[in-house]
Amino acid sequence: MPYIDELSAAEIAAGVARGDFSATEVVRASLDAIASREPDVQAFLQISADLALQTAAVTDARRAKGEPLGLLAGVPVAFKDNMQLVGTRTTCASRMLEHFESPFTATCVQRLLDAGATPIGKTNMDEFAFGSSTESSAFHRTGNPWDTQRVPGGSSGGSAAAVAAGEVPIALGSDTGGSIRQPASFCGVVGMKPTYGVVSRYGVVAFGSSLDQVGPFGRCVCDVALAMDALVVGGRDPLDSMSQSVPASFREQLEEPVEGMRVGVIESLMEHEALSAEVRAALEDARAALETQGVQFVQVALPHMEAAIAAYYVIGPAEAFSNLARFDGVRFGYQEPDCATLAEQTARSRARGFGAEAKRRQLLGAYLLASGVYDQYYYPAQQVRTLITADYRAAFARCDALLLPAAPTAAFRFGEMSTPTQMYAADLFTISNNIAGNAGVSVPVGLGKTSCMPIAAQLQGPAFKDHALLRVARALERGVEDAGRTCSGTVAPGFARMGGVLA
Repeated sequence: MPYIDELSAAEIAAGVARGDFSATEVVRASLDAIASREPDVQAFLQISADLALQTAAVTDARRAKGEPLGLLAGVPVAFKDNMQLVGTRTTCASRMLEHFESPFTATCVQRLLDAGATPIGKTNMDEFAFGSSTESSAFHRTGNPWDTQRVPGGSSGGSAAAVAAGEVPIALGSDTGGSIRQPASFCGVVGMKPTYGVVSRYGVVAFGSSLDQVGPFGRCVCDVALAMDALVVGGRDPLDSMSQSVPASFREQLEEPVEGMRVGVIESLMEHEALSAEVRAALEDARAALETQGVQFVQVALPHMEAAIAAYYVIGPAEAFSNLARFDGVRFGYQEPDCATLAEQTARSRARGFGAEAKRRQLLGAYLLASGVYDQYYYPAQQVRTLITADYRAAFARCDALLLPAAPTAAFRFGEMSTPTQMYAADLFTISNNIAGNAGVSVPVGLGKTSCMPIAAQLQGPAFKDHALLRVARALERGVEDAGRTCSGTVAPGFARMGGVLA
């Protein structure tokens, strides 16, 4: 009788297909695990138990009739609460949308459902994805399963924590400046930001439309690849104008040898003042793990990377201001009662419906788009974007992937980042990838000797070479497993075998 946290998503789907256990039994095991672990972790904002059981019953009925099952048959999946799913609320962890019922289902969610996944619930996040710790959620904070007094990262912290705690094997998040890769690093799971356009964003509440991308979390690279196959199997989504069609073959290349592949390193980053000693040591371990498999390392440069944060905090808030203008208390969102005029109602509704960080970013965006300021900041930020994209193009002309930190430190304690600028700097090594639109994946490489918390390496690859990037990620995972250093594929200590048994 295995526990749900002992099985990968691929093993669950295969077990359901063979009849080792039913999809309904898997859902109940996941719900039991959630019931026992949520008081400590609080990864979820809502649990869709009835919807999950209904979906599982359909899967079981299909198997009983001998009908073919999908890639994720019976696999419990959680979704970040900025993704629409009929039968649930989509709150973006904000009072502004606290009671908003999803009117349709996002394409990324629907594709996993079409693959047979069971929707377990919606996960906590930083309000409207504005943050790097999940502390700005309007409803509650989520604890890191490795140490619940530390943050899980953000903004997709709830999704990362749910996977790390063994509540679900797969969860979806969104990444605008590192919001999948950084929480994956903090929680000791694998997290992938695909190339911009690979996964449809239709039905995902927008933060920065030129930066946002949806991607999966899993406890191993294989599960992330499985989720990616399900996300792209339907081809281009006509409902997302930036959507592209890519082959659904992420798992086919995973175990291919990486001997002779070239991985770029940026020596200046290894000496960056923000980088902790234990992260630096973990990156050296990651390099050694790839070198033993025949990977060749080359020196490359991203000379404009230091300007990425400045450019991001012009482009991101400007796009956020435009995207969140619709939440005015009239068309969408919280509405303040008893106002004498429409202007008063809009002002009071937005003042009380949005939290501090959401207001901060919208005010910054409004300022940056104002007449006389636009030319001073927005145009230069876009010029920096062009330079960063060109830097990546030059780097990838010399290598197949880049190896760099996912975050400058291990997960920090609640309240430890006292100013917004400190929090913004936590995305130092991830933001440039969103600006250029390339793919990135965070892979756990062990525990920090000082913090005793997970540390990850980040791999970045050229646009639309996501398949090859996951191949390198699997090689890294394999290498650190052989060295006995990784926490990938496990659940956080203290959470294994606390409910979730499969009959």
